[in-house]
Amino acid sequence: MNRGHLLAADERYGTREALGPHAVMLFFAAPSSTEPYGFRLHTAYRMFLAAPESENLVALLADLTAIAVDNIAHARSLGRWWHPLGPERSMVNGGDMTLPADAVYVGAGVSTLDSVDGSWQQLARCLRSPSGTGSVRSAFDLKSECYALLVDGTAIKVDRDPHARVGSSGVRSSKPLEARWDPLWHNPHHDLTMQGDADTRQVWHHLGTLHEVLTAQLRRKRPR
Repeated sequence: MNRGHLLAADERYGTREALGPHAVMLFFAAPSSTEPYGFRLHTAYRMFLAAPESENLVALLADLTAIAVDNIAHARSLGRWWHPLGPERSMVNGGDMTLPADAVYVGAGVSTLDSVDGSWQQLARCLRSPSGTGSVRSAFDLKSECYALLVDGTAIKVDRDPHARVGSSGVRSSKPLEARWDPLWHNPHHDLTMQGDADTRQVWHHLGTLHEVLTAQLRRKRPR
């Protein structure tokens, strides 16, 4: 998802359909006998057009949370049940927008093209500037990041680096991700949402608020 976001933003850079640096992802799971663990993951996402209001990730998450709360209240006032995939007031514009009837919400995430190397706008401009060394860079050389919160309390941070050393996935998780793991293993990332700089912790906080609103709504029984 993050790589697709990066390539789409690179392709549309400088056009009327240019993308902003952030995207929000919603994760759902449905039983599937053909999958190794018995379920299939479905991901719907929302990409945003480049605009001043889509540059700040914390503000973007806060706005989405307010929109979700308003959508829920509006649907209740009409005796209806709101779902972020629609059909009314959908929060997504891509990915798996039609789900199996038995799919359940399992989490929310963020894809961001800003990284430790700079903002997306800075990096995208650099790709299109002549290099003094004669070397050519492409979007495939850029780093990017993902955050995810799951309904079981797992927090996951992915620092995607195409030039990372072999064996370094860039994945940190507050809980073990392996099906089998050593219960005596010490996880240095058990408090992942409290780690990092102030900006990173703000992202976790606002993603968490959106996730809580969606969890409460989607775990509530749908009125008949």
